[in-house]
Amino acid sequence: MKGMKRHYLSLLDELLGLFPCVALIGVRQCGKTTLLNQYAKSWRLYDLEKTGDMELISRDPDLFFRLNPKQVAIDEAQMLPEIFAALRVAIDADRNRTGRFIITGSSSPELLKSISESLAGRIAIIEMAPFSMTEAFALPISSFYQLITGRRPLRDYQELKPGSTLQELHQYWFAGGFPEPWMKDNERFRKLWMRNYIQTYLERDILRLFPGLDRQKYRLFLQMLSNYSGSIINYSDVARTLGVSQPTAREYFQIAHGTFVWRHIPPYEKNATKRIVKHPKGYIRDTGLLHHFLHLQEIDDLLLHPGMGNSWESLIIENILRNLNALGTAYTYYYYRTGGGAEVDLILEGEFGLLPIEIKYSQNITLKELRGIRDFIHERNCPYGIVVANSEKVEFLEEKLIAVPAACI
Repeated sequence: MKGMKRHYLSLLDELLGLFPCVALIGVRQCGKTTLLNQYAKSWRLYDLEKTGDMELISRDPDLFFRLNPKQVAIDEAQMLPEIFAALRVAIDADRNRTGRFIITGSSSPELLKSISESLAGRIAIIEMAPFSMTEAFALPISSFYQLITGRRPLRDYQELKPGSTLQELHQYWFAGGFPEPWMKDNERFRKLWMRNYIQTYLERDILRLFPGLDRQKYRLFLQMLSNYSGSIINYSDVARTLGVSQPTAREYFQIAHGTFVWRHIPPYEKNATKRIVKHPKGYIRDTGLLHHFLHLQEIDDLLLHPGMGNSWESLIIENILRNLNALGTAYTYYYYRTGGGAEVDLILEGEFGLLPIEIKYSQNITLKELRGIRDFIHERNCPYGIVVANSEKVEFLEEKLIAVPAACI
């Protein structure tokens, strides 16, 4: 990843100018440590997975921060829970000084709990992820996101141009965004890396955070996730298949979401005029990891797979959310489905308003296929909606609906 500039760098710089501490959280091996090394070259960096650094800080965290009151970065901070109370004391000793500390963590449940209990109001959080498509090809972030967040009129979307080729888009879709296998660009290495990654995730993260967890059941659950990715989740059905209780199945999904492997997407229920499906939906966040679980060997295997459409949806949703996170945009996300089967794949809601987004793999789209998003726009008086597809250029489908090529996001 050396030399690869992440889109999060500008946001990190901005937040350090506003807050005493910034937390970088995200799935293991998404590039948090590399970002630290790129940004904080003049800072002192400590890694709590190294025995020496752990011993140095854990011996007396309060004294450590008195000796190191600024420009300190601590990797995998959730491994030492005592550090958060000491960090609060250190920040409060000079509350008005910003840009003093950076912490990282790859296990959201433990880290976010510690932050909320000890550092509320003192810290900003950046959720990192593996490479977005533009990062993988060393491109600037697409102006698509400035159009969304700036509430620009629909006609301005016609300025968008694809940043990558159709072949590059498919290459990224199949391989996923984890930096190390992407940078190696070796298929044998990617397969071995994915296998070891899953093992490390189970042995180091999950069993350490949840020592009472049934390892074999959770391993089976992870394998099953590939079949549920992109589906509406019924916890009772999952529990029955796994041979566990419904609360246990629900807990497994919470763990997978909290450790950034799974994306939990709640249903949009506001101002409902029709009967709404209220079960959540979800995706394995990285398509490369999904395709490894599905034992797909090449892109043609993916294109012939019955889960291809769900994988494509997860690719587009994750890229949209990753780029919005990199810009520091405040938003919430949902999906929408009525009892009659009308669906919208992604609903974004934020200061920019309410934006429905439908996702299609095909190049040619008919309005008949888009009943769900068209009805949603009309019923909630949305300014417009977007269809992300493999169209060759931006095109109006009707007055309030525009198709944007996937290569533009």
